[in-house]
Amino acid sequence: MQSDEQAIREMVASWIAASKAADNQKVLSLMTDDVVFLMPGRPPMRGKAAFAAAQSVIQPFDMDVQSEIQEIKVLGDWAYLWTQLTVVMKPKDGTPPVKRAGNTLSILRKQNGSWVIARDANMLAAVAS
Repeated sequence: MQSDEQAIREMVASWIAASKAADNQKVLSLMTDDVVFLMPGRPPMRGKAAFAAAQSVIQPFDMDVQSEIQEIKVLGDWAYLWTQLTVVMKPKDGTPPVKRAGNTLSILRKQNGSWVIARDANMLAAVAS
């Protein structure tokens, strides 16, 4: 039987692969309906619909993502995950890329046997390229 920690690592890898491929339906399947994303200087993004609407902003970019999981703690059907994340957004028009890096803290819930994101605090900041 697969460990919860391994299942969470695979969910993160799936999220990254789907994000890079702009597979929004897959990304949406990896979160709860009432998901909340917290980002510096922005109001909370609440729910799948808000997340899906925000994805149009990243369509003119190719994305490169590196994630280093620092900690996973499973507590029954809940877990938390802390990562160091780097995201490079490369404009398809050839203008210089935008790089952001920092930490994320995610709260996960086991739903129908799979781990999904319920809450996510994304603390990425701009990094000089």
